Amino acid sequence: MRDLQTRMEALAHTLYLNSRGMVVVFEGWDAAGKGGAIKRLIKTVDSRGYVVNPIAAPEGDDREHHYLWRFWRRLVPPAEKQIQIFDRSWYGRVLVERVEGFCPPEAWQRAYGEINEFEREITDAGILLLKFWLHISSDEQMRRFEARRDDPARSWKLTDEDWRNRDKRPQYEAAVEDMLQKTSVPSAPWIVVPANDKRFARVTVLCSVVERIEKEFGRQKAKTKA
Repeated sequence: MRDLQTRMEALAHTLYLNSRGMVVVFEGWDAAGKGGAIKRLIKTVDSRGYVVNPIAAPEGDDREHHYLWRFWRRLVPPAEKQIQIFDRSWYGRVLVERVEGFCPPEAWQRAYGEINEFEREITDAGILLLKFWLHISSDEQMRRFEARRDDPARSWKLTDEDWRNRDKRPQYEAAVEDMLQKTSVPSAPWIVVPANDKRFARVTVLCSVVERIEKEFGRQKAKTKA
């Protein structure tokens, strides 16, 4: 992990020097370790070069517009932030909103094409896009839920909504399978991370991001000095 974080620090600077941006999307089961993976990914990166967008239910103006509007407005030019991370994302339309009935079937069915077009516009602008689904088993999720429940320092992380979502796991599994199948494209494929082992998941995420940036700049001459 230390080696990968050292490389990540240098590669983030390479993105800055070349005025390139990267968007990293994190989705996954509740308690799958998204926050921990994000923390390790940005640990050595200059804080001026990244932003983490924690996504919850839309509020205020976000509720009055098309569901993609609140994500468009959060995207900033690479000159401002080279790395933009979404802790949950626009995929809520085909996951939570689908399963919980927050939008009609025709809306979430239409969303696959809308999302693919949205991401195509991102990548056509020269922005690297990585999408991670952190997968844990039902048994491991229960173990983590119980550990959080019994730990006063972490119990705030566990909500009634988490338990309700767990009760609907079969419906969410069907939604996840559809999402992976219909929105994994060559320019923005899904990276499914086995996350029962937290350290393995964190290293896998770091390795995937590092290799993606290195691959990109291996195809073109990049500035490496200020």
